[in-house]
Amino acid sequence: MQQPAPIPATAGGHPGGTRPRDRLTIPVLAFGGILMAVMQTVVVPLLPDLPRLTGASPGAVSWTVTATLLPGAVLTPVLGRAGDMYGKRRVLTAALALMTAGSVLCALSSDIRVLIAARALQGAAAAVVPLSISILRDELPPERRGSAVALMSSTVGIGAALGLPLAALVVQYADWHTMFWLTSALGALGVTAVWWAVRESPVREPGRFDVPGALGLAAGLVCLLLGVSQGGQWGWGTPRVVGLFLGAAAVLVLWCLQQLRAARPLVDLRLVSRPRVGLSHVAALLTGFAFYANSLVTAQLVQAPKATGYGLGLSIVATGLCLLPGGITMLLFSPLSARISATRGPRITLALGAAVIACGYAVRIADSRDLWMIILGATVVATGTTLAYSALPTLILRAVPAGQTASANGVNVLMRTIGQATSSAAVAAVLVHHSSPVGGVQVATLHGYLLAFAMAGAVALAACAAALSIPGDRAPGGIRRARRRTPDARDEALEGA
Repeated sequence: MQQPAPIPATAGGHPGGTRPRDRLTIPVLAFGGILMAVMQTVVVPLLPDLPRLTGASPGAVSWTVTATLLPGAVLTPVLGRAGDMYGKRRVLTAALALMTAGSVLCALSSDIRVLIAARALQGAAAAVVPLSISILRDELPPERRGSAVALMSSTVGIGAALGLPLAALVVQYADWHTMFWLTSALGALGVTAVWWAVRESPVREPGRFDVPGALGLAAGLVCLLLGVSQGGQWGWGTPRVVGLFLGAAAVLVLWCLQQLRAARPLVDLRLVSRPRVGLSHVAALLTGFAFYANSLVTAQLVQAPKATGYGLGLSIVATGLCLLPGGITMLLFSPLSARISATRGPRITLALGAAVIACGYAVRIADSRDLWMIILGATVVATGTTLAYSALPTLILRAVPAGQTASANGVNVLMRTIGQATSSAAVAAVLVHHSSPVGGVQVATLHGYLLAFAMAGAVALAACAAALSIPGDRAPGGIRRARRRTPDARDEALEGA
């Protein structure tokens, strides 16, 4: 593989010395990651009222969530590859700008068709985290890189924990369009801050963009995720859903063949076949599944009516506040994750995080009636998620050449997204199957929630096993020897692995 020409670099990896604004690189990128997660969650408090506010059916309203999921999954590896080729800051700024434009459209309209299209634009923001992690690799010295990457990975959970109560407060006390005007202003601030404070990375992967590969991946992922996300509503055995899954399998097989033959593939499948990379992606999928069940089940459980015998009947604002300690914990524990990765290796951090997630679900199974135990269990799961999510990009950074950092991290985030979508479908199937009428409405039973916790805990243990199966830093490729030299030498050693 052709490597970029060596460029004289400062401690931060960029030619031309440092600037005072370079100190803002980490907080600005972290702000972008938090903003992305907030943008994805702000619509959740609106879902029960959107049919009345827009005059649309509940089925149409559900597309305001799906419309963000599908483009986000498709664009994450595509924009990651574009960042490696054309400049990471440039592509990151474009992703944030699309997200902001989508928010403005939501603020200007009550038409469900416009809202769905606008939410699709916001899906581009899913690439913010992998692009930012790639910039941090290129710009920061090794001693600062670990903690910065851990913080960047944690922004997904931090933003989600902040976004839900914030959106609920705005919706409760102001017109719902106000929420999107607020996120539009924050998005514009994020675009400006990235353009002003973040340098353009000098590390590039030259070549022609793989358009057939991007189209094939888009078609395969849309079929797969559409079937997963809508299977519960349309029926898992209906011709439409079965056809989507068969179509996804056929398209993705053809896509893999095309990628193996392409001179400059969108996703380097030979790199993915290496155990250090492939097992990291498997662990990402399983961790995404295990983590997402926590938010889904907790929100529904505490809002369940008291007539169920276990529900607390909390409002959406109170529900968001229950999840807030988990977000704060993710912020506080990200430095610890970086420290463990530096001393014991990221695979140990990932395995530990997955084990902590399983322990959190054990707490949920032990007691899901008392509010303080619910919050404790959810916070333990969030702590484990911090450790796991912070370790995943570090594993990728150590296993791929610098010129493929953004695209490889994009695939890793894609695997998390697939895991989350699968988790949503699996949890919904379990809760629907274990439900009973309360006040004339079908409500999930406590047994159903406990089964969902057990399922997520079992998947977390599988993620732990996958993490322990990843070859350590002494694996072939001379990673430890390369790290004792320079980042460029390390990448050359990895390239020859």
